[in-house]
Amino acid sequence: MNEIKIDTDFIKLDSFLKWCGAASLGSEAKFYIQNGDVKVNGEVSTQRGKKLRFGDVVEIDGESYKII
Repeated sequence: MNEIKIDTDFIKLDSFLKWCGAASLGSEAKFYIQNGDVKVNGEVSTQRGKKLRFGDVVEIDGESYKII
């Protein structure tokens, strides 16, 4: 599992996908989210603006990213 540090109280899901390198563009992040390819804490999330906080785990393409 990859641990990704953020410096704010929360980060939106689409921004997080760019921050951790899972998506190179915002449009790519939007595509993954709308396609149902992204899980947050084990559940598929289709909300681009979903607020992620410390301890949340995001899964995409067989990779896991934990927010620390």
